[in-house]
Amino acid sequence: MIERQLRPAIEALLGSGKAIIIMGARQVGKSTLLREMFGVRNDVLWLNGDDMDVRELFKNMTSDRLRLFLSGKSMLIVDEAQRIEDIGLKLKVITDQIEGVQVIATGSSSFQLASKVNESLTGRKREFQMFPLSFKEMVSDTDLLKETRLIPHRMVYGYYPEVVTSPGEEREVLRELSSSYLYKDILQLDGLTKPDKLVALLQALARQIGDQISYREIGMLIGLDPKTVERYIDLLEKSYVVFRLGSYSRNLRNELKASKKIYFYDLGIRNAVIADFREVEKRSDCGALWENFVVSERVKQLNYARSFTNVWFWRTQQQKEIDIIEESDGQLMAVECKWNPAKANASVPKQFKEAYPESTFRVITPENVAEYLL
Repeated sequence: MIERQLRPAIEALLGSGKAIIIMGARQVGKSTLLREMFGVRNDVLWLNGDDMDVRELFKNMTSDRLRLFLSGKSMLIVDEAQRIEDIGLKLKVITDQIEGVQVIATGSSSFQLASKVNESLTGRKREFQMFPLSFKEMVSDTDLLKETRLIPHRMVYGYYPEVVTSPGEEREVLRELSSSYLYKDILQLDGLTKPDKLVALLQALARQIGDQISYREIGMLIGLDPKTVERYIDLLEKSYVVFRLGSYSRNLRNELKASKKIYFYDLGIRNAVIADFREVEKRSDCGALWENFVVSERVKQLNYARSFTNVWFWRTQQQKEIDIIEESDGQLMAVECKWNPAKANASVPKQFKEAYPESTFRVITPENVAEYLL
């Protein structure tokens, strides 16, 4: 069993009177974690919002009926809660009026679930994000040497639990996962009328990881207007397929101020989208893969640590750039990602150092990545 980093945080909240909301893409291990924690207990009621009868059950559920429904139970776990109408109000009633029942809800779309629970459960919940397995989790499960050696494999096939635990079957598993990503959650959202365009957009983004993106240029490439491109990217982000980094700008006139970069939460999904599973050593995009690997793993760790850290990139109009800027408690740390260890001595751009003299700088290669991610 691979120990998940979220487990201690969830355990610490049990009995606190707060509803626990866990959001993350399908198949990242939300339900598996909860079943490992509570699956053998008779006082736990499990429901799944994907089931039509469960959705019907909640439709006209009053507080009195909820109380009867939960009689003898100390915990209610609702998977895919975003599928249930007015789920926020129902969870609020349980949290406020039914003493001794711990509520845990999971969802695979922050766009849907967050909008349903945020207003109703303000001050009554704690939200967590769960991601595919992390470098840190795998190091804890095996050892540092083995997982470091497996980084090139992870850069191709990613960290989805079923991928990691199905050696030799990675491509078939990713075929199913990438299809589930595209068609089960995102394409069923109201108003999404051009699924073929969404697939084309995802493929375009997959080929631009680590690059600045232009909604206008992508739109011209796939035949969508810039506003629709931005909206679709927002849906992909809220469904935990991709995430955006903004550009850091404070002191220099020639710093880019409104640019965005796109990264995938999981490189296996990224490579499945473009149907490219070549070994890292045979690829021309290994530098971009490494950058995505480091950025996404760092984002996971900062999120699990509940760290108040802003993450950016930095670039000037003259194309001077830094891959990652971390801003925490007024301190800046600049990070450059280099797949080739021979480039470990790269120096910080002069313009950045002069503009931010108190900042620190480091270069992350496969040889020292553990220092940054553990």
